[in-house]
Amino acid sequence: MALTDEQIERYSRHIILKEVGAKGQKKLLEAKVLIIGAGGLGAPVAMYLAAAGVGTIGIADADEVDLSNLQRQIIHGTADVGKAKVKSAAETIAQMNPDVKVNTYRTFVSSENIRELIRDYDFIIDGTDNFPAKFLINDACVMEKKPFCHAGIIRFKGQIMTYVPGEGPCYRCVFKNPPPKDAVPTCKQAGVIGAMGGVIGSLQAMEAIKYIIGKGELLTGKLLTYDALTMEFHTIKLPKDTHNCAVCGDHPTITELIDYEQAECDMKK
Repeated sequence: MALTDEQIERYSRHIILKEVGAKGQKKLLEAKVLIIGAGGLGAPVAMYLAAAGVGTIGIADADEVDLSNLQRQIIHGTADVGKAKVKSAAETIAQMNPDVKVNTYRTFVSSENIRELIRDYDFIIDGTDNFPAKFLINDACVMEKKPFCHAGIIRFKGQIMTYVPGEGPCYRCVFKNPPPKDAVPTCKQAGVIGAMGGVIGSLQAMEAIKYIIGKGELLTGKLLTYDALTMEFHTIKLPKDTHNCAVCGDHPTITELIDYEQAECDMKK
């Protein structure tokens, strides 16, 4: 695939980088990235990946745009309130970059659909805001051998890590199981500074880009944390031993996907 004159101009700041060049830009244009969640994290991820020329971007989200979203979910505007988030996001991307194909999935991810959703993509972004979804994404990516980038934000803090099959621990290696329901407050309960999504979401986009072009060091085997109030980043080295992990270990005990929210409901019946 040869770059057009318009593409050479659009991506000129990429192409002059020796780490990217025309070859790397072609890799981006041929890549497929799925973003699960079009909220505070997914919004900046989608915009930066679209601007970078990632050729196919999938966006999965069942919600509609709410006025309270606009403080941080920058892919949506006031006129989009009440509109499906995936539709709003797709319209914004279409205005940004005609090179990008957007696949929209207006659905909640679940054990029944996630493996099929992620199967055709090269890299997965976890832009969700709840633990059941994060563990579901992790387990599905491990089972389908898909690299993904996890992130979470709350108040003035954020964290991010990347999983690549065979190259480091998964999310479950580190956090084992979801905390009890309501043990950890959500952003809706505790609040979040809007720009935090931009900081951590941009780092997720960077991880996806580095993976696609095959340059730099990913956050595999590391958890990067950020405190906006102290303006401090910390890199925590994660345990290298993944042999006993319940999903990615040598003898996994989790061999089927779990919908934790549904499981909790079933136990209460």
